[in-house]
Amino acid sequence: MSGNKNIFRKLFLSIFLVITFALIVLSSGCISDTEEQAYNKSEEATEFKGIELTPIMEQRNNAIKGTQYIDQETYELEVYGLVDKELKLSYDDLLEYPSESRFVRMDCVEGWGFDAKWTGVTLNTIFDEAQVNANATEVIFYCADEYSTSLDIEYLRDNDIILAYKLNDITLPADRGFPLQLVAEDKYGYKWAKWIIGIEVIAHTYEGYWERAGYSNNADVGGPAFE
Repeated sequence: MSGNKNIFRKLFLSIFLVITFALIVLSSGCISDTEEQAYNKSEEATEFKGIELTPIMEQRNNAIKGTQYIDQETYELEVYGLVDKELKLSYDDLLEYPSESRFVRMDCVEGWGFDAKWTGVTLNTIFDEAQVNANATEVIFYCADEYSTSLDIEYLRDNDIILAYKLNDITLPADRGFPLQLVAEDKYGYKWAKWIIGIEVIAHTYEGYWERAGYSNNADVGGPAFE
């Protein structure tokens, strides 16, 4: 009889672990979005500086409320907070800044990732124009789907992090975050904010959507997923 109880306990534990892992995957913010997006695949870059790129349609994706569709003509990025000069930038304004292209791998906290070429404007360019105050310590990124996350301004400055408007030489498809995705190098995917509509510069700690749910606010790739 005791043998049957041990078997039952092991079976129960196995089922429990499977369910627990499934819940973590579903709640991690890295659910695959297979929605077909219209773009000319013949124009997509397949490699950059000798490195093979993951095709956009093979890249997994994350979103808390599904794809957001933003009108390019009416879009405006607001930059405010601890700055001497608040900015309201149209999509065309963003394209007029000097652009930067980089190979950066996006790693999800679940363990998967993809390799891509990202093109956009550096945050340092925007920070310099906005004249960020010397006492600023953190930057919040607000998104069209009410998602938010933050990163240390020192990290953003030192790594010259970019706001991308192109992915593998393709204008960001809607499901990839058009018009802007943050390319948070060496940070887990939940720091890679998409559909960015606001940037607030602050001097205190801020916890975003997944961070309030217990995910690490540091989010270093290879580091712990939870606080």
